[in-house]
Amino acid sequence: MTVVTQIGGIIYLIAILFVKKSSEKKQLKRIGIFAILYLLTTFLIVPNVAPTFGREKIKESVALKAHSFIYKLANRNYVRPELNKSIGQIATEFEKQNTGIKIVYLDANFPFIDKFPLLPHLSHNDGKKIDVSLIYENDNGQLTNKKPSVSGYGVYEMPTEKEYDQAEVCKDKGNWQYDFPKYLTLGKINKEIKFSEKGTRQLANLILKQKNIGKLFIEPHLKTRMNLNNVKVRFHGCQAVRHDDHIHFQLE
Repeated sequence: MTVVTQIGGIIYLIAILFVKKSSEKKQLKRIGIFAILYLLTTFLIVPNVAPTFGREKIKESVALKAHSFIYKLANRNYVRPELNKSIGQIATEFEKQNTGIKIVYLDANFPFIDKFPLLPHLSHNDGKKIDVSLIYENDNGQLTNKKPSVSGYGVYEMPTEKEYDQAEVCKDKGNWQYDFPKYLTLGKINKEIKFSEKGTRQLANLILKQKNIGKLFIEPHLKTRMNLNNVKVRFHGCQAVRHDDHIHFQLE
């Protein structure tokens, strides 16, 4: 629970202390107390304490939402205030240009303590990073808020035969984990939608216009396909995982 939510392990230990070892149905009682304490802590206490650590909950709006309630339930929706402001500006501008289409965020950071790992990510540990979903469209070429996986990760926009295949290069070097997110989809959905090159390019360019954004990670073949020549667009390295299922960006 600590690995997944940062605070879950501590709260479960507290729940254990509330129930005597000799109590009937002690495990059921512990789970019930844990659930109550966890929800109260996550939604009432943590948002008020996190600013002490320089982080705040992502401010959702008509233009910005989490891909799943799980990201909020697991306390993975915290960022530094300056990143929070930038995310909101990006989402608002994107929705103005594409009425009704939202920016969908995935993993951001935990609320407390720099360098506390947010697995399976290597770098989401300081409040400066966030992942957002790619943009998709329907058969008529209209942008949609639908995404191709339950988790938001793991369904790739693969390189064509003429495009550079960074994933194969990394795997050939022994970086087996590079392709691992395909096992984290939690199920593939909305199979009728497809990657929107135009919409995703538009989103990427709005991100890059933010002066306080220092880096944007996306798979090399998508960088080339969308003609993203900005120096902020970087390759994340073979030690990470592939980025043709989401965009990662971060503060300077």
